[in-house]
Amino acid sequence: MLASSWLTNLGDGVAAAAGPLLIATLTRDPLLISLSALVGWAPPLVFGLYAGVLSDRHNRRRIVLAANAMRTVVLAALVALMVSGTVTVATALVALTLRSVAEVFADNATATLTPMMVGKDDLVIANARLGTGFITLNQLVGPPIGAALFGLGLTWPFAGQLLLVVAGIVLVSRITLPPHGRQADDPVMPDTVRELIAGFTWTIQHAAVRTLALTILIFNFTFGAAWSVLVLYAQEQLGLGALGFGLMTTIGGIGGLIGTGLYGAITRRVSLGALMRIGLIIETFTHLGLALTHSPWVAGGIFLAFGAHAFIWGTTSVTVRQRAVPRDLQGRVGSVNTVCVYAGLVVGSLIGGVLATHLGVAAPFWFAFAGSAVFVVLLWRQLMHIAHDD
Repeated sequence: MLASSWLTNLGDGVAAAAGPLLIATLTRDPLLISLSALVGWAPPLVFGLYAGVLSDRHNRRRIVLAANAMRTVVLAALVALMVSGTVTVATALVALTLRSVAEVFADNATATLTPMMVGKDDLVIANARLGTGFITLNQLVGPPIGAALFGLGLTWPFAGQLLLVVAGIVLVSRITLPPHGRQADDPVMPDTVRELIAGFTWTIQHAAVRTLALTILIFNFTFGAAWSVLVLYAQEQLGLGALGFGLMTTIGGIGGLIGTGLYGAITRRVSLGALMRIGLIIETFTHLGLALTHSPWVAGGIFLAFGAHAFIWGTTSVTVRQRAVPRDLQGRVGSVNTVCVYAGLVVGSLIGGVLATHLGVAAPFWFAFAGSAVFVVLLWRQLMHIAHDD
């Protein structure tokens, strides 16, 4: 599972740079470019809850295999369009949307596998190893490779992701899991609704998991606004090309590796509630720094600090949730968290596109700073709910 995760993360990292660059090559409209972020963020919002129900109801390994098979079909079709020279903004956005839909089901089911394979005491180690692969390959190695391949030709990064997804399918097919899933005797719709309600109810009633979901929802409004126009920001405000845009993401990955190395020492000395508060302050000033600077070097330093924060926040959030949630609810509670993530990102990306169109590429970052500062004040007390899980 670890090998499959690392390979598919490399492919996703390659595509993370290539997708926005493809749209930016086909159009210079800031609103359309922000849609390249929206089509990656909207499918988890629309399909995330149902993906959670399927993960708790059926064989999770088979869901991963089927969803990744759909990804290969979509990527193959996109590559064919580019080779034939018939790709347009519309067809590219449709392909990226369908790829994201498949990823929703694959990612939700994959996230439930770890607590099935290791004990609760080992979840920190398991998530750190998975997280290291995500940071190293998805954020550190993948984006510059994707940008470099894109410079050689539009099709290369997407063809590369296609091959890596196929390799991931082969590896996941070799996993053996303990018995799980169930066959519902009731009609599908009433059973699905009841299962969704159970996932929401459990999340709302658990203080720590509820606080994490609320925080992620609110802060992704601001994050989504800024990051939806990141490719334009890198080009217009920082004066970077395709490779420079990929390298900025890589610097964030290096920060994540630093966070990986420091995570154990930090969590031994700092409570989880205090850690969350510090993280939100870092995120708030990240937006301010990026709004102010025109220097790639200063921006690189900011991305480095933000990358460390993002890893520490993400690992803490996943571990708290996996330890707290019963196995038969992992998919649904995870899907509630996913919906909170992408609801914020979708709304934020629309705001970012409008602001960048009318006020320039720095405007979404100013909005993100102001909004984050307000949210820190409003959420300050709620974050201490997490402390009891220390």
